[in-house]
Amino acid sequence: MFRFRFHSLFLAGATSLVLAAGCASSSSVGGAAADKVAEAAPLSARSVMAATEGNSATGTVSFTEVDGGVRVIGVFAGLTPGEHGFHVHEVGDCSAPDGTSAGGHFNPEGHAHGLPDQPVRHAGDLGNLVADETGAASLDRVFEHLSLRGATGIIGRGLIVHAAMDDGGQPTGNAGARVACGVIEAKP
Repeated sequence: MFRFRFHSLFLAGATSLVLAAGCASSSSVGGAAADKVAEAAPLSARSVMAATEGNSATGTVSFTEVDGGVRVIGVFAGLTPGEHGFHVHEVGDCSAPDGTSAGGHFNPEGHAHGLPDQPVRHAGDLGNLVADETGAASLDRVFEHLSLRGATGIIGRGLIVHAAMDDGGQPTGNAGARVACGVIEAKP
């Protein structure tokens, strides 16, 4: 009887070790495969924009990787009617009452300022929003020069709506004060 129990315990222990090794090996293969799928899956991000001091502009903006760039969809309210410069800024920080803590335009390649359709521009140059008479604006556009990953990735950067139109001038488009600020954050 003692021999039978010892033999049974030995077989149960050996079987457990084999199963554990098999699970570890398949989970590490599955883990590597899952990592590759995660790397290949489209990435998306979001920014909830709040008004800077003395302003009432707000907005919600989504960013999704698509073939040919990043699709940007935004809905805004509380703007003055007309055009407003819209830019990704260097720093994901909206703590300053006037939004200046977000730094300058995101420009990792050191280009001159420009509008989105120009071949030379800052990575953060998104052009203008057009607010209607109620102060509402929307945007749905694919920006070929944007990226959510790597050295030119915009996740963690600031997003700014300006008081005036970006006229494409140097060095930053003459768009005036910052009326709304948000941080671009990856979506799970």
